[in-house]
Amino acid sequence: MKRKEIGLAIVGSGRIGTLRARLAAKHPAVSFLAVSDRDPARAEALAGETGADFHSGSNEEIIARPEVTAVIVSTPEGEHSAPVRKALELGKPVLVEKPLALTLRDADDMLETVKRTKGDLRIAYSRRYKECFLRAKEQMVQGRLGKVIGGTARVYNSRAVALEILKRDPHATPVLDVLTYYVDLICWFLEGNAPVEVVARGQRGIFREAGHEVDDITWAIVTFADGAVFSLGVSYVLPKDWPAMGQSDRVELLGVDGTMIIDDDHRDHLLYTEKGFPAGYLPGHKVNMAFLGANSGGDWALGDFWGSIANETRAWLDGLAMGNPTVHTTPGEARVNLETTIAIVRAVETGKPVRLPLEL
Repeated sequence: MKRKEIGLAIVGSGRIGTLRARLAAKHPAVSFLAVSDRDPARAEALAGETGADFHSGSNEEIIARPEVTAVIVSTPEGEHSAPVRKALELGKPVLVEKPLALTLRDADDMLETVKRTKGDLRIAYSRRYKECFLRAKEQMVQGRLGKVIGGTARVYNSRAVALEILKRDPHATPVLDVLTYYVDLICWFLEGNAPVEVVARGQRGIFREAGHEVDDITWAIVTFADGAVFSLGVSYVLPKDWPAMGQSDRVELLGVDGTMIIDDDHRDHLLYTEKGFPAGYLPGHKVNMAFLGANSGGDWALGDFWGSIANETRAWLDGLAMGNPTVHTTPGEARVNLETTIAIVRAVETGKPVRLPLEL
């Protein structure tokens, strides 16, 4: 089997960019690795850690390097558009972190560039690459539930994590930045069946006291084109020492021929330690009790990283190197996800049903 070599640029050397760079450095098809960050010192440190061939404080510089044939964009959510469009203009395939953007205008700019350049853009909704959700998609493909008429998806995490995300980008709210994963999953499971209406309610208090005009908890009812109805909920306001080190979630699908319940709360592997367990997303923060396996992207174990982000990164690189098909979210799907989460926000703000597609 023929394999293409990949010259890879990692744009953004933060938490996720660092993880993807470490994974890419071990991939057999990656022959050149470049990393960048608006903080040049951080890019230099990551280059030293991964053995990268080049580092820079300029995203444009590494994207334009002639050795670079593909790009991963791991900048903050609101800063995806410029590096994505730059890479596409140069004919280089791109994997960008979710959500595609925080505004429909930025999303549409990227989709226009994809269309004009006939480019290859995929969005990193890593929950698709978690084994339980891959198994669930297989059941949908096999038709074992029959017509799906409704269900639910909800996700919880601690306020400490939410405040860390909001510190990075105050617009990356739990709805736009986290519930989007579950909008993506449900739309993927119901492939071809678009959301058409949203009703939603939210409640504010704890985050407002911390200086953020963000709902502590949001619940939405989303109706799909064929009449299927799903409730979607998010709350990132659990106590700061809550044992889940990532997303505690549950997804249920109700079909005319079957039912599927995916319990992803991680209470099956519990650790208590007086020495403290590091909360992965929160530098320096430790808890005594932890739900192991709850880290949203995966876990380090015995010198390597295992989990959904590892699966997703390797699958994308394998696809580039060997032409393997992948299940990464497409630009069109990512825009539907963004539009649906924006509709949830509008429905909370207005207290009225919001129809999709949105009037811009």
